[in-house]
Amino acid sequence: MWTWDIIFSLLAVGSAAGFIAGLFGVGGGTLIVPVVLWTLQLQGISSHPYAQHLAIGTSFAVMVFTTFSSMYAQHKKSGIDWQTVRCMTPSMIFGVLVGAVTAKYMPTRALQIFFIAFLTLIALKTLADSKPKASRHLPALPGLSAVGTLFGAASSWVGIGGGSLSVPFLMYCNFPAHRAIGTSSGLAWPIALAGTIGYLVTGWNVPDLPRGSGGFLYLPAVAILSIATMICAPLGVKMAHKLPARRLKISFGIMLLLIAIKMAWNLIR
Repeated sequence: MWTWDIIFSLLAVGSAAGFIAGLFGVGGGTLIVPVVLWTLQLQGISSHPYAQHLAIGTSFAVMVFTTFSSMYAQHKKSGIDWQTVRCMTPSMIFGVLVGAVTAKYMPTRALQIFFIAFLTLIALKTLADSKPKASRHLPALPGLSAVGTLFGAASSWVGIGGGSLSVPFLMYCNFPAHRAIGTSSGLAWPIALAGTIGYLVTGWNVPDLPRGSGGFLYLPAVAILSIATMICAPLGVKMAHKLPARRLKISFGIMLLLIAIKMAWNLIR
């Protein structure tokens, strides 16, 4: 049953997710997935065998709107390296679709443990201000395609927009922090779109999904969350361009560490 308390809670979380998405070039899925699960619980359907798939699919659908808003705001500030986006997008879309199709067969616990360890390592290196060699640059197209496929699949399996992976990768390749975050926002939108299509199609013929579902998308939550994220994402972009590069990089490292801690807590629970 939908109440104003639920709606206002979704709007609040959506606003925070949108701001964070704009600030760091991510999709905001780390906030959206748990709040969708909470919404399903309040609706009395959290025990559904595909509740996690619904949460991830819904997160991708919301991120379609969030990341487009961030991408447009970054484009207006000339913050996106479109050549990199064009090179990585096809492989990332392929990875997301493969991930969506294979998600139900993945060893979720092992994948989450690996992802937590990986994010923690990247966060600590970012906070330590570990500087890559000056000679390091983006790999050639085959290397970019391999990285894009891996990032797309991982994004699909854990329900994130990919910025948590692409921003550190771009900074590792000597992108300035602002440029890395702006370019990541350009990569996040096709990931979100491909993920949405993948979870829509794979869940389309699944029986007994909750009322209001379209495949593995819980449409009432998509509508409410998308409104808030689209409004607040440009505010995050504006704030990102006001912050000094060093402070922005540290803030991103803290965000990665918080994501890792939150995922570890969920795993322990």
